[in-house]
Amino acid sequence: MKDILFEKKLQHLLREKNIMIRLRHCRPISFPFSHFRRHLSLSSKLPESKVVSSAKEALKGLDLNGATVCVGGFGLGGSPETLLQEVSRHKTAKNLTVAALTGGTDGGGIGLLLEAGVVKRLISSYVGENKFLEDSFFGGRLEVELTPQGTLAARMKAAGAGFPAFFTPTGAGTVYAKGGIPIKFKEDGSHTVEIESEPRPTQHFGGHEYVMEYALKGDLALVRAAIADTRGNLIFRGTAQNANPDAAMAGRITIVEAEEIVDAGELDPNDIHLPGVYVNKVIQASREAKVIERLRLQSKESSKNGVGGDRARIMRRAAKEFKDGMYVNLGIGMPTMSSNYIPDGVKIELQAENGLMGIGPYPATEKDADADYINAGKETITAMPGASCFSSSESFNMIRGGHIDLTILGGLQCSQNGDLASWIVPGKLLKGMGGAMDLVGAPGSRVVVTMDHTAKDGSPKILDSCSLPLTGHNVVNRIITEMCVFDVDVEDGLTLVEIAPGVTVDDVEKATGCSFSVVPGRIPLMDDEEQG
Repeated sequence: MKDILFEKKLQHLLREKNIMIRLRHCRPISFPFSHFRRHLSLSSKLPESKVVSSAKEALKGLDLNGATVCVGGFGLGGSPETLLQEVSRHKTAKNLTVAALTGGTDGGGIGLLLEAGVVKRLISSYVGENKFLEDSFFGGRLEVELTPQGTLAARMKAAGAGFPAFFTPTGAGTVYAKGGIPIKFKEDGSHTVEIESEPRPTQHFGGHEYVMEYALKGDLALVRAAIADTRGNLIFRGTAQNANPDAAMAGRITIVEAEEIVDAGELDPNDIHLPGVYVNKVIQASREAKVIERLRLQSKESSKNGVGGDRARIMRRAAKEFKDGMYVNLGIGMPTMSSNYIPDGVKIELQAENGLMGIGPYPATEKDADADYINAGKETITAMPGASCFSSSESFNMIRGGHIDLTILGGLQCSQNGDLASWIVPGKLLKGMGGAMDLVGAPGSRVVVTMDHTAKDGSPKILDSCSLPLTGHNVVNRIITEMCVFDVDVEDGLTLVEIAPGVTVDDVEKATGCSFSVVPGRIPLMDDEEQG
């Protein structure tokens, strides 16, 4: 009876004084969680809510002239459209430097700022889906600083973490590190380069060359989240997470648009992806439907029965590179399609560098398509059971750290010593390197290139040395074409290890722009039989 009276008195004291007492000789006292949370929220005296009424209100009083703006999103996935629209019409927005993984589309994403004429320089990894951007760049009206995707995400995260600079293997030995990439052309239509990239400092560690990168701090960061509480704690969803956490960390002022806003205390602390310490203001995102950039559904085209000829041969052979239990990254096109030919009994996990491990098949119907789940080609995908989602910086930590067992990607040219060119044709093709430089640059990573043996005009694509700007230097381990398979050694060059049925060594020699050796004895045939 005395214990019960004492417990009641102690409960009263806790309610009135909002304090916690630890007694050595008393039995534990428990309260219902709802009672505890209610009184904790009263006692903690949290600052006022970070939620403001609108994007206009969130930007009120900011001078954006000449500001650096870090923006989350990958394509239109996770893009803070509500905030971008408001910045595009903000009265002080001009001469902006905008940092974002991709250049958006015509009329969407970063494209909203570009078309409003408020951007002076765009720092991005991939700009291939925006015709207005391309015309502005080649017309000399826009500066474009192309940066590897993983490096860009890491630069933003480094700024938020207080690191002034860091070293990365990405881009070592390429024009990206050596300098000379066009940033701005003259406006006279001559396509004369007015500004080009400077050489980056490099240093060797453990026998490998690394490039020094500076942190990228934003005066303003624009971010989109699935859920935010009134204190700015954020939850993201699917691949819409991408670089949003990295951009948020980089901003001196970070504004978040959230699809749902809840009271502080409603979110389980274990579910929060980004703490509110990085967030200054929160607004309600527009209720408009999310835009799917590339709706891709399961169909005959996405099955192995829908593709034939030389490319099907390349895909079937590429699939033999998969070993049970591998973590694999596949590039756009033939590499991705090779996953339709995974051998029986082999299970692999596919990574999307925009933030998913465990890519599943394309959605079965349009109703199943989800704008928050896309691959690196911005196509709709699903997630396999056991999949995981993460930020762009985390994704490239896996890649850069050597945790991805195999990378298969396409190429424009390969050299006999393993150089790869895959991202730009000077004066003609402007897309950007995307994540390719990060994928091939990690020391010790296995890189397989799938490509047509010759260009459309019949000229060789496998050469003594690449004439196009490099994606990676001495990075390729194997080349698979419709004619043969080459193994690549940095010192000894190419060795023909397999040949396609009906193709002779003489045929390969005529189609190849460099010398090569041949595996001793009978040359194995590429398996040209349909599997399954």
